[in-house]
Amino acid sequence: MSPDLTLREVDVRERMDDPHADARRLARTYGRFGLVNALVSRPGTIYRRDIRPRAARAGRLRILDVGAGGGDLCRLLAWRLRRDGLSAEVTALDADDRAIRWAAAHDGGAGVRYRCALTTELVAAGETYDVVLSNHVLHHLDDAELQGVLSDSVRLVAADGVVAHHDIARSHTAYALFAAATWPISRSLLADSFIREDGLLSIRRSYTLAELAAVAPDGWSVRGGAPFRVELRWDGAHARP
Repeated sequence: MSPDLTLREVDVRERMDDPHADARRLARTYGRFGLVNALVSRPGTIYRRDIRPRAARAGRLRILDVGAGGGDLCRLLAWRLRRDGLSAEVTALDADDRAIRWAAAHDGGAGVRYRCALTTELVAAGETYDVVLSNHVLHHLDDAELQGVLSDSVRLVAADGVVAHHDIARSHTAYALFAAATWPISRSLLADSFIREDGLLSIRRSYTLAELAAVAPDGWSVRGGAPFRVELRWDGAHARP
């Protein structure tokens, strides 16, 4: 039975966020993120729209992925930039040292920088980036954490840079399709991972487009996309006074 998705279920917690989560299942979850995100997150879109054009103009780009998890998005971006003959410094940031340790051990020659820290620490250090992004992070945050990450993102991005936080858009259809798509592979490809269980919990915790627009600070734009996506965006070239 599908849960009532009328409101965000902020009290449910994903298994992988448990500090005592089974290490083997957690590692397998990180290892499957690349496959799942390639199907549901469409990382090629942000690469073509925001990253490749800036890298071509700037010569060398600084990219920050907030809440990078297993680092699959960072590695994908690094490889695509290298394939296209473009230069960038890609930093995978996560406050969970388990994620950073796993990601660093599985860099595979991508050359990503892995850092276990909070965005506030980067702000305090005076770091700036041309692109600040995240994927499937917003729904993990409580209200204060969300506003903190958004405020830090603006401080971390260069004057003509862009911030793009992407997440799932909550809906009954998204929940039903994810449940149906992952069920046949739940005992094979996704076995011994948190992917299916946590994915369904993620949808229950996620924002609708209207909910995200209601909490977005001034200067941020919110838009939807396929399949069942939301983007919270700050474009430095247009948002700053």
